[in-house]
Amino acid sequence: MNLVAPIYVDNNATTPLAPEVLSAMCACLADCYGNPSSQHHVGAAAKQRVMDARAKVAALLGASPAEIVFTASATESNHLAILGALARDPSRRHVVTTAVEHPSTQMLLAHLAQEGVSVSVIGVDDKGWPDLSALEAAITPRTALVSMMWANNETGVVLPVAEAAQIAADRGVLFHTDAVQAVGRVPVNMHHMPADLLSLSGHKLHAAKGVGVLFIRKGCQLPPLLWGHQERGRRGGTENVAAIVGLGVAAELALENLEQDVQVMTALRNQLEQGLLQQMPFAHVNGDGVPRLANTCNIRFGDIDAEIILNKLDKTNICASSGSACTAGGTEPSQVLLSMGQTRAAALAAVRFSLSRYNTEEEIAYLLKVVPEIVRPLARMAA
Repeated sequence: MNLVAPIYVDNNATTPLAPEVLSAMCACLADCYGNPSSQHHVGAAAKQRVMDARAKVAALLGASPAEIVFTASATESNHLAILGALARDPSRRHVVTTAVEHPSTQMLLAHLAQEGVSVSVIGVDDKGWPDLSALEAAITPRTALVSMMWANNETGVVLPVAEAAQIAADRGVLFHTDAVQAVGRVPVNMHHMPADLLSLSGHKLHAAKGVGVLFIRKGCQLPPLLWGHQERGRRGGTENVAAIVGLGVAAELALENLEQDVQVMTALRNQLEQGLLQQMPFAHVNGDGVPRLANTCNIRFGDIDAEIILNKLDKTNICASSGSACTAGGTEPSQVLLSMGQTRAAALAAVRFSLSRYNTEEEIAYLLKVVPEIVRPLARMAA
């Protein structure tokens, strides 16, 4: 096949811009330079585009536009949710979370623990599934927030957020979900989900980097991290209009194509996994047996170091990863996989292939040819 363009299967790290998003952003950069806070017609035009994008994001989430706060990233959204929940009531200095959260959540909570905040971390089983009875038992009258990601960025495991959110609601505790990997890949309807706060990132659903969202349910008051009048006083700073416009288009595309995208990605992922397991029975799919994202395959080939495999894949123009892009590149094993009971060697052996609507059967066929050609000699050397 033609390898001028790379085979990109690292979409949980970031996604390519949808052509429609690029077109909308270029048009906005060219002719919509006004500040949305300005009172003249040039500013009003920019404000209208932000409003239109807000409505499109709200439609994707099953929310109202007033519940959508634009941020610069999902990391900022996670921090606004956690720090805001703690700031609401000084008597509540306790957060409950899971062992498989994104580093942007884990690192903030580790810092807060040093500052005197009590943090309860709920473990997971060997599939990456959290213990909801332990979560319920961890909630106390001092609990400010329960934070559980919707879908894990490394394994693709879809966590029981609806059940967890209901547990928190029944105890009168705010619930936040990092839905970065879920939005655009599973149905999301905040009318039926009892979560108070939800984070998403533009660049995980074919929009640009540098734009995110925090859904804040109506009636939930959070103090801002960045002060200013923008976003109804909930997030100061002049809006990144072009990126917000692009996110609106991406949200519209995600809503329109969700059912078809899930169907196509499920078929491609299953084809990839089944083909790899048939050719290399010693391989193991992490998270298999519990609900997973349609696009994610986290697989290890014995204890062969993933970095060796990934370097060889890169030389064949295949772009994959070993897990979270925020932790990849070092020699430390995945904390997610360690929390699932895996050994250090096994955690260092995980390779993640994450698909998008733009991947093809031809690309999967190439992967099924190249990956075994790379792994088999390494397996013989390790035997």
